[in-house]
Amino acid sequence: MTVTLTTRPPERDLEYIRRSVRITWPLLAAWFRPDIRGLDRIPADGPVLLVGNHSGGNVAPDTLLFTMAFCRRFGAERPFFQLAHHLVMSAPWLSHLRKFGTVEASPEHARAALDSGAAVLVYPGGDWETHRPSWHRNSVEFHHREGWLRLALETGVPIVPVVSIGGQETALFLTRGERVAHWLHLDTSRFRLKVVPVSLALPWGLDVGDAFGHIPLPAKITIEVLDPIDLRERFGPDPDLDEVYEEITGLMQRKLDQLAAARRFPVLG
Repeated sequence: MTVTLTTRPPERDLEYIRRSVRITWPLLAAWFRPDIRGLDRIPADGPVLLVGNHSGGNVAPDTLLFTMAFCRRFGAERPFFQLAHHLVMSAPWLSHLRKFGTVEASPEHARAALDSGAAVLVYPGGDWETHRPSWHRNSVEFHHREGWLRLALETGVPIVPVVSIGGQETALFLTRGERVAHWLHLDTSRFRLKVVPVSLALPWGLDVGDAFGHIPLPAKITIEVLDPIDLRERFGPDPDLDEVYEEITGLMQRKLDQLAAARRFPVLG
């Protein structure tokens, strides 16, 4: 089942969010030892596009931790939506995510949420980035997707980069399997999958597709929020998208390099 937005986003379950944060945050904090910095850089109210790099396969701790941290800081009352792959939104066992504000990733859904004054979290790299091989763990890999830039320009909202490290250490990610996905026409089918990933992960051992998720290793997750960027203020009234893409992803990559340099050991942090 797909969440459909028309003139406004769906209602979030505020009591469910409060209860989930209260119960789940201590468990996540004990497992991943999160170090989340710069939440004060997010505008205190109004629409904002939070743009993150994405790691950890189909069980992405960066998403879980940042969503919880955002709600802890700003409260459940602040409108906040997270964009997710349509297969995530179709999985019956993940239907509770809708109560938290998770909606199917599409320009229409994101625009409706921003127009309503909400903060929106997007991971442009999607399945391509979150299933990258573990030896690419310190790389921002958006695969030249620029829809988030067009969205920010059309709506006039600031972009806030969110850079994380550690998620790609929660399993041993071996290959995206992009050629297999292409051969099986999954990239052009209703599944809209660019990858058929292969990893070594608990409890499966060899995990092909990560369709049912996995138990992530307790890698330390560090997330840093960067300063807001007004695209037209910074790049002019009619910015070149390729130039803006290279500038912002380069900024995020430099921050990721800094976080990686400060990391002494994989998993341990």
